[in-house]
Amino acid sequence: MNSPEFQLASYTCSAAKEADIPALEQLVNSAYRGEASKTGWTTEADILVGARVTAVSLLKDINSDTALIYTCRNKQGQMDACVFLQKKLDKLYVGMLSVSPGLQNKGIGKLLLQLADKVAIANDCTALTMTVISIRTELIAWYNRHGFLPTGETFPFNFPDAVVLVNEPLQFIVLQKVLAV
Repeated sequence: MNSPEFQLASYTCSAAKEADIPALEQLVNSAYRGEASKTGWTTEADILVGARVTAVSLLKDINSDTALIYTCRNKQGQMDACVFLQKKLDKLYVGMLSVSPGLQNKGIGKLLLQLADKVAIANDCTALTMTVISIRTELIAWYNRHGFLPTGETFPFNFPDAVVLVNEPLQFIVLQKVLAV
């Protein structure tokens, strides 16, 4: 997959390398799970317990031929955000959009979506897709405001190692943003 480096606002965004795995693992898990995630608004800590990613899963993604993880570093070289992107036919799947909890709600997530648009265009994709846990209504609304609309497709949340804290069946909904090319 074509993975050019991008400069977005004050961030340099480039494909992750194996050396980035410890920082990526800490960033993603702090953005989604555990007490640290509760300082941001993207937390899943009241829904799920356990790690969102592991070093093993990140290594697999970094070594994939069809996917990559972009890291976004500030001027001091600190990794503040990342996003997983995977080309599937003529669409680019967007996942693991993560911003350090203390920096959330400052426009960095929007920059990551702009990055996904640029990578999609560089890889001849016509749309972006993603999955979101159906009860994450505030997150779904945020993605809707950025052009991602429900496709009507859903599928069960089926991760045997995940500890689910809510008393309702979880499912993923598929969102899509068609690109104007």
